[in-house]
Amino acid sequence: MVLDRESLEILARALDKLDAGFAHLPGSSHSVPGAERMEEVLLALAEKLQDNYPYFHPLYAGQMLKPPHPVARLAYSLAMYINPNNHALDGGRATSKLEVEAFSEIAAMFGWKEFLGHLCGGGTMANLEALWVGGQLHPGKKTVASDQAHYTHERISGVLQLPFEKVATDARGRMDLNALEKLLAGGNVGTVVATMGTTATGSVDPLPEILKLREKFAFRVHVDGAYGGYFVLASNLEEKTAEKFSRITEVDSIVIDPHKHGLQPYGCGCVLFRDPALGRLYKHDSPFTYFSSKELHLGEISMECSRPGAAAAALWATQKLLPLEHGGEFAGGLARGREAALQFFRAIESNGKFVAAFEPELDILVFVPKGDSIEQISAKSRRIFEAAAREGLHLAVAELPVKFWSSLKPESGRATVTCLRSVLMKPEHLEWVGRIVELLKNAAAG
Repeated sequence: MVLDRESLEILARALDKLDAGFAHLPGSSHSVPGAERMEEVLLALAEKLQDNYPYFHPLYAGQMLKPPHPVARLAYSLAMYINPNNHALDGGRATSKLEVEAFSEIAAMFGWKEFLGHLCGGGTMANLEALWVGGQLHPGKKTVASDQAHYTHERISGVLQLPFEKVATDARGRMDLNALEKLLAGGNVGTVVATMGTTATGSVDPLPEILKLREKFAFRVHVDGAYGGYFVLASNLEEKTAEKFSRITEVDSIVIDPHKHGLQPYGCGCVLFRDPALGRLYKHDSPFTYFSSKELHLGEISMECSRPGAAAAALWATQKLLPLEHGGEFAGGLARGREAALQFFRAIESNGKFVAAFEPELDILVFVPKGDSIEQISAKSRRIFEAAAREGLHLAVAELPVKFWSSLKPESGRATVTCLRSVLMKPEHLEWVGRIVELLKNAAAG
């Protein structure tokens, strides 16, 4: 059985429990429009959904995609029978409390007890809020992020009409400190974005050194941990990488995406601010939303209005089942993904036909086939990508700087190379590294 069905029995029992809580209501007629054709439509949908890569399978190692934990899927489904809206307590009375509890556990993971935070639609929305706050506190000043940071920072800055500038990176895809200091010396930087796990290579910016520069230049430090934030719990990081994560507690704001390593369905991001007083920046009046409670509504400290309470229920349930603690089962899953990437790296290095850019800091590895020129290597990368897919192995291709490979030299008019990229973010990838290597060899030989 590829797709889980057994858990549906658990959902049925949970629905009985939920239904019992409303047994006191008087009976009401309830018709479902189109009920007689629901099965027909769902079966048609199931057929159309087959036109997907097998994101849930260990042989899918291309993009940052994996299924939510069964408990998250079930909790989301259960909450959807109520369909709460966490914008205001009137619309999400129970799930608003669950949201506060869930994001407080995420904050505690970074060592924060006093803070401001909430869930949101994803990393893009979370980063928008963090950069908006930075713009409010430092009007007219630049936001800067590395040239390997997610493109969303530049796009968001444009939306917010904030000046933005990219900072060069070193040969391992991390923010170059000398380049950053030159920018800071201009005196017009309000926010520095430190990426804790770039989406291209999983590289982690030098946060301790960035914090030291803050002492001199007085800017805000925002951590984009959308991809890598949860690795603060991983037990097998390189010592220097672990130190970077240990310093997150000192930054001004944090973004993390539970819908990546947090085992959640899409539509679940989280933004946290170290200073709870920043809630004043969100202050607004709404004569129709806040009328039944004097307590703080989550909509009063977020830019989004309607937000799914089901997302909060799913995250709460997942963290109750798998607590965010060092040495726990959740943390072990992160360590297994990183170990899979390390084993894959060693296999690539010993194979003789490929060259990895560098040892992965987290669970992402980028590599190229050997060749006589950048053009030939790029063409071979695309050919192997397609051949691997025919073998059942799904990788990704990326266009990255040649400088990431010490054995490659930029050629006239071409400073990037098309490479292969693998994201080994599923714990079960560790058991499949051998098979992945075998299929890659077959693809390269074909």
